[in-house]
Amino acid sequence: MERPGRFEHHQFLGDKRSQVVYDVDAIEGDDEQLITELLAAETFICFAPDTLAEANNRGYRLFRKQRNPAA
Repeated sequence: MERPGRFEHHQFLGDKRSQVVYDVDAIEGDDEQLITELLAAETFICFAPDTLAEANNRGYRLFRKQRNPAA
């Protein structure tokens, strides 16, 4: 998925409603609609620094399908 316009410099976007963070660069085609819906609902957050560790530090957990891509 291409990164959303206002967030072209951010790899990780979080959903404030569910405390889930998405790796936009690794999102699968059938899950791209989750990012589109998140942006439409305006319940997203980005992190500085833009790392998974910072998202975890704020209580966000990586999207379940992205936790073990080999599984």
